[in-house]
Amino acid sequence: MTGARVVIIGASHAAIAAATKLRSLSGDANITIVSAEKDFPYQRPPLSKAYLAGKSTFENILLRPENWYEENRITLRRAVTAMGIDRPEKVVRLSDGSRLSYDRLILATGAIARRLPAEVGGYLPNVYVMRDLADANALKSEMRAGQRLVVIGGGYIGLEAASEASKKGVRVTVLEAADRILKRVAARETADDIRALHLSHGVDIREGVQLRRIVEVNGMAAGVELDGKTILPADFVLTGIGVSPNTALAEQAGLEIDNGIATDAYLRTSDPAIFAAGDCASFPWKGQRVRLESVQNATDQGITIASNIAGDERAHDAVPWFWSDQFDLKLQIAGLNIGYDNVVTRQGANPACRAHFYFKGDEFLSVDCLNDPLTFALSRKILETGRPLSREQAEDPQFSLKSAVSLPL
Repeated sequence: MTGARVVIIGASHAAIAAATKLRSLSGDANITIVSAEKDFPYQRPPLSKAYLAGKSTFENILLRPENWYEENRITLRRAVTAMGIDRPEKVVRLSDGSRLSYDRLILATGAIARRLPAEVGGYLPNVYVMRDLADANALKSEMRAGQRLVVIGGGYIGLEAASEASKKGVRVTVLEAADRILKRVAARETADDIRALHLSHGVDIREGVQLRRIVEVNGMAAGVELDGKTILPADFVLTGIGVSPNTALAEQAGLEIDNGIATDAYLRTSDPAIFAAGDCASFPWKGQRVRLESVQNATDQGITIASNIAGDERAHDAVPWFWSDQFDLKLQIAGLNIGYDNVVTRQGANPACRAHFYFKGDEFLSVDCLNDPLTFALSRKILETGRPLSREQAEDPQFSLKSAVSLPL
């Protein structure tokens, strides 16, 4: 669209990817990014990894240098919130009273960390979530040797924070309501490996436990009470119980919502002038609707949307991939394990190097690679190209995954 006015709500990975790609495709598009945060857009994954560990500064995790926006003629509106969308007029109302007209609108509003209810102590000052820079800075200030941390929720964010805290000498306990950690996202085999890793570093993991309340003393969290009256002392608490897609703006505008802002295969919402990407968006995938909380998914979707605004009519079909850093473990995941009924383990070159392959019948769905980057790269290529891989091949240490990449379709 020559001279199109493109407004992007949100300023994380999907937004910056869309703006970058669109500028490369159109020199005259009028691109505006609206960010509720005062800081320049930054990467999210390092917040619970390298940034929390003190290995990266804020400047290291910026998505683009501060001068990039001006150099690429992209307007960045910081510390301002989108309050409403007038779809017939194609106008976005902002919190400072201004209005932005658009030809195409991209919703990259992300997700909101879930908190425990206030009545059980979920909003006490030293009860944290991990979602943005302010959260990471608050947690960093608490992580001192000898402090006691209780992590509520045994998902990836909670376990990554537990890892960094433990490395700083914090005494960490992880509580999981389900019968095992990572139950929603990973097979028992992967969970067993990660549990063993944490236990070997002194992290106390308790599964199948029910929280009654966070104990308050003088207005601060001082412990966590479990069913059975057990109280675990705590100097601070991290709640890692998942996120909810940020759909408020889309709902106000009357867009279709289905586990997020519902889009078609081209990432258009129920209004063809409005697109959605990243953690806030659900989209069709292999006959079902999914929503992915993944940086790479957000980036890929931003690129797809920019291409479609430029006229490519390109369906989003990228193979998802994810990663997690915990202690000395690099976990890399390719594909989606939705509907798996069988897991095959392939041992790597040493005991700390292995991969768990997910199958549905004879269909290869995804893989969890633990300190095994080569298997990750080859498996991802197999998934991207649609090459066949059988369970027998995956578990045969003599079978070369490299040969599978060159097998005929």
